[in-house]
Amino acid sequence: MRRLILMRHAKSDWSHTGLTDHDRPLNKRGRGAAEVLGNWLRHNDHAPEEVLCSSAERTRQTLRGLALTPAPRTSFTRTLYLAEARVILEVLNRATTPCVLILGHNPGICELANRLVDKPPAHDRFHDYPTGATLVCDFDTSTWMDVDWAQGRVVDFVVPRELQS
Repeated sequence: MRRLILMRHAKSDWSHTGLTDHDRPLNKRGRGAAEVLGNWLRHNDHAPEEVLCSSAERTRQTLRGLALTPAPRTSFTRTLYLAEARVILEVLNRATTPCVLILGHNPGICELANRLVDKPPAHDRFHDYPTGATLVCDFDTSTWMDVDWAQGRVVDFVVPRELQS
């Protein structure tokens, strides 16, 4: 079995007008969302062994905010920055550990989530995948190379607003 945790970065800060999109950081709400998502992952025993993360600043900051322990093997790649679903799947197909977290951007993350699962969760935000949205799904395979469209079984799906009080 393989487990994928598919997360869109937390809310970014648009007030830094001189920065490129790639360099945009999280805002205060995004930093809080990353922290509660990390707590949610720990509480539900969704501990990735490997992280494949976009090289953008907002995805890096989201990952730091998750405070994953023990620290998983992490790769930052420009390939995941604003990547299409097909490209994200190609990156996933090269993963090597049983539980992988991919941290990226819409619209690719949303499209990937929708195309990977055999049956979408009954959640009104799944199809638009807001910032911080996180899908956990399992695949009945022994290698990531065999993962393809409509094979994932949804284990969990959450958006940060549901976790923040």
